[in-house]
Amino acid sequence: MQIKKSIYKSGTTIVVSLLLFVSSFAQDANIKTGVWKGVLQLNDSTQLPFNFQVKALSLEIINADERIVVDEIKFFGDSVFIKMPVFDSEFRVQMIGDTLMKGSWINHAKKDKSIIPFHAKHGNYYLFYSKTDYLKQIDISGKWETVFSPKTKNSNDALGIFKMKDIHITGTFLTETGDYRFLEGEQSAFDKISLSCFDGSHAFLFTGEVKGDSIVNGHFYSGSHWHEPWVAVRNDKFELRNPDSLTYLKPGYSKVDFSFKNLEGKTVSLSDEKYKNKVVIVQLTGTWCPNCMDETKFLAPFYEKYKKQGLEIVALAFERTDDFAKAVSNVQRTKNKFNVNYDFLITMKTGAQQASEALPMLNAVMAFPTTIYIDKKGNVRKIYTGFSGPATGDAYTKFVEETTLFVEKMLKE
Repeated sequence: MQIKKSIYKSGTTIVVSLLLFVSSFAQDANIKTGVWKGVLQLNDSTQLPFNFQVKALSLEIINADERIVVDEIKFFGDSVFIKMPVFDSEFRVQMIGDTLMKGSWINHAKKDKSIIPFHAKHGNYYLFYSKTDYLKQIDISGKWETVFSPKTKNSNDALGIFKMKDIHITGTFLTETGDYRFLEGEQSAFDKISLSCFDGSHAFLFTGEVKGDSIVNGHFYSGSHWHEPWVAVRNDKFELRNPDSLTYLKPGYSKVDFSFKNLEGKTVSLSDEKYKNKVVIVQLTGTWCPNCMDETKFLAPFYEKYKKQGLEIVALAFERTDDFAKAVSNVQRTKNKFNVNYDFLITMKTGAQQASEALPMLNAVMAFPTTIYIDKKGNVRKIYTGFSGPATGDAYTKFVEETTLFVEKMLKE
C-alpha cells in the first residue's frame, strides 16, 4: 500500500472484535489478517506486549481467556483511530504497509503520563520468549504468597494464582482491593517469568525470577506511571483477609443514605419510595475501573433475574471528571455495553477519600468497587471490598455462589 499523509502519527493497536466501520477506508488501511503483537513502550528499556487478532473485518484484544470487543474504529488514509469500549482511551495509529503499525495509546482518564508510544507487527504469537528459548522450566502452577513493595510502609499482600503449560503461563494476583485480571506470558530458559495484560484502562506488566519455591527480583509496572518491586513464595494455604471485614459501618450506624443526581439530572436518594421494602445493592464504581467493569458484567444479568422478586441495584459513579455531561456520557457507554438496566447516580466526586467523605457512616472506602448489601428494613447486612473477577477462577465461582445464596436469603425474609 502506498503511504499517504497521516492525520495522526501517534497511535496504537488494540485487540478486540471491531467492525472496521467503512469498508473502503478499511481497504485503504489494508490491515493484514491474523495474529499481531502490540507493544507499549513504558520507558526506554521496558516494553509491555499483548496479542490481538485481525479477522476479515474485525479486531480482537487477547488477554489469556479474555477477548475484548471494540466497535468504534475510524480510518483516514493510512491513519487509524481505535476507541476502547467502556474506558475513555484510544489508539491513534499510522499503518506502514499492511504488517506494521506505529503510534500511541492515549488514556484520557489520566491527567499525567497519559500517552504511551505504541507499535505492532503482524505474525508474532509469543509475548516475551519464543519456544526456541525453552531449555528447562520450573512449573509455577499453584498459589503464591506475594508481597508488593516488601519491607516498606506501602507493603501489601496478594495471592498469586498461576497455571503453566510448556513455557506458557496464565493467572492473576488477588489483592484485598481487587484482582489484576487476565495475565498471560511465558517463562524463559533462565527461569525468568513475564506476564502482561492490556484492557483499555490498565496496562500491567509483571516480571520476576523463579528460584525454587520463591520468586525474586519481581517488578510490577502499571502503564508508565507506576513501578514497584514484589516477591513471592509458594504457599497453597495462604489466604487474604475476608473482604466482608474491611469496610464497615461506624459505631452507632445501621443504615446508609445519600442523594445524588441520576443521568437525567434528577436527585435520587436511597430513602426514595422506589427502594423501600426492597433488598438493595449499592455499587461504588467508576467507568475507569476494570474490576468495576467485571462486577457490572455480573450485576447486570443478576438484576434482571431477581428484580421481580424485590431486588434493586443503584450504582454510585465516582468519575475522574468534574464535567457532569462527560460523566453521564462515560456511564451511558458502560450501561449500553453491558445492557445495564439498574440506576446509576453521578456523585461528582472521585477517589477513595472523596468516596469516604460522601458516605461518612463508613469507616473508609478502600477500593473500587465496594458493594453494600441492604435488607428490606434498610439495614446494612454486608459490605464487600473489591471484586474477584473471572480471571481468579475458583475465587470468582465462590463469590457468585455465596452472593446468590445471600441475596436469595434476604429476598425471602
